Amino acid sequence: MKRIISILVLCSSLSIAYAQGNSQGASDPEAKKLLEAVTAKFKTYSTVKAGFTFQVEDANGKVQGTKTGTAFLKGNQYKVELTDQEIYCDGKNVWTYDKGSNEVQVSKFDASENSFTPQKVFTNFYDKDFLYKLNDEKKQAGKTVQEVELTPTDKSRTFFKILAYVDKVTKNIVSTKLFEKNGGRYVYTVTSFTPNTKLENNVFTFDAKKYPGVEVIDLR
Repeated sequence: MKRIISILVLCSSLSIAYAQGNSQGASDPEAKKLLEAVTAKFKTYSTVKAGFTFQVEDANGKVQGTKTGTAFLKGNQYKVELTDQEIYCDGKNVWTYDKGSNEVQVSKFDASENSFTPQKVFTNFYDKDFLYKLNDEKKQAGKTVQEVELTPTDKSRTFFKILAYVDKVTKNIVSTKLFEKNGGRYVYTVTSFTPNTKLENNVFTFDAKKYPGVEVIDLR
């Protein structure tokens, strides 16, 4: 399950990153303009509550598995709820709780630019290893979306392409799709998006008292 979460965040984060240009080619300035608009819009929100699905497909597009969940975001704090797992981060510590084993692992929060957090699902981080371009508009769930295609300049990576879809009206990310060289595809879709809801700070802290008998593994 931890691998699923890592792939989810990696896919979503990379898909809305933008490159700064390099010797292997030039990126599309219109794509950069759009991604900057996504970032600017997200920064206007004090909090975000978002429902999502994460789908794994094979090379033929056949669905191999689907996960659903909810993410709560506030500043550098976040909480992710899944059917069998919960992840909390108060900006200092990260708690990863596995419901099946009633076990929680505690680690220090990594605030570096190279770390991946749910916040990066909806905003950009800077990575010089990608080229991007703006493709044709498409329809998704009745919405007009703008498709941004990213390709890694490092050809040794396990994936060769990422597509990000931005709502043309709201400038919010609605879905992303990562294509692996082995044929696997990972699709992340935002099913609901509610900004500026009231979220107290204790939402982002794991309270062991609410989980009788929980085993705490402190990795800090």
